Amino acid sequence: METSSQLVASAIDPKLVARVAKGEVHAFNQLYDQSSTVLFSLALRILDNREEAADVLQEIYLNVWRKVVRYDVGRGTPIAWLITLTRNRAIDRLRARGPRTLRQMVPSMDDAQIGQVADPSSDTFDSPTDQELRNLVRAAWVSLPHVHQQVIELAYYEGFPDAEIAAQLNQPVEAVKTCIALGMSQLLESLQSYWEEAEAV
Repeated sequence: METSSQLVASAIDPKLVARVAKGEVHAFNQLYDQSSTVLFSLALRILDNREEAADVLQEIYLNVWRKVVRYDVGRGTPIAWLITLTRNRAIDRLRARGPRTLRQMVPSMDDAQIGQVADPSSDTFDSPTDQELRNLVRAAWVSLPHVHQQVIELAYYEGFPDAEIAAQLNQPVEAVKTCIALGMSQLLESLQSYWEEAEAV
C-alpha cells in the first residue's frame, strides 16, 4: 500500500527541520515534499482559490527558509507547526477580503452533506491512497451532525473564537466548545482505523 501524504507529513522528523534551519537545500526540498500536499489542501480548503493557496505556501516555505519563523519542539510536531502557520496565513488572507457571514457559508456545508460539491483539492495526480483517504475524510465529515460541521467550519476554517461562534449560532459558549470537541473526536475516531492499517503495511 502506498503511503498517504498525511502519514508522510505526520512522520516528519524534527531533525529535518533543524537541518533546514542550517541552510541545507536537500533537507528543505525533503520538507517540502513531505508537507506541501497537506498544507496546500488546507490553504485551498480555507481560501477556495488555488492561486491564493499556492501563494500562501510560497510565503510559508520562504519564511521557513529565511528563518523568519522558527520551529520550536515545545509547540508540537513539525507538521502541526506548519499547519498552524498555513492556517493563520490563509485566515489572514481570507479576512483581508472582507467579512464572510454564516449565511454565505451554510450552502457549502449543505452541499457537502449531500455530496453534490466537487472536492476543490482533488487532483488527477493524486495517488490512489490519497484519493482513498480524501473519500474517507469526506464520508466522516458528512456523518457529523450539521451543528458540529458549522462550529468546526467557523473555528478551524474561518478562525472565529468560541464566543463569536456562539453569538453567530445563538448558542452558549460551552455548547460550542462541546460541539467542537465531539466533532473532532468523531472525525479522529473515523480515521483512526485507516491510519493504523496504513502504518501496519
